[in-house]
Amino acid sequence: MARLIPAVERIQRARQLIQKARDLPVPSEGRFDFSYIAQVKAFLQEARELVQFIPKTPSATAELKEQVREIFAEADLADREILH
Repeated sequence: MARLIPAVERIQRARQLIQKARDLPVPSEGRFDFSYIAQVKAFLQEARELVQFIPKTPSATAELKEQVREIFAEADLADREILH
């Protein structure tokens, strides 16, 4: 059976994934290399998926819901900064 990951740990992991996407080295071909774009998008999508259901849980506090909104905003901002 899979281990349940607490919401706080999911938020931390999501932030680490966003940072990992930002730290990914740009290839010599430039930012428009398809594998680079795919890696960045995969990290950001995984970050979003980690936290997407937290606001729907009965134990989610207003603070946790706000942190999830921040994660989504950070992921969108990272996407724009890295790929555009």
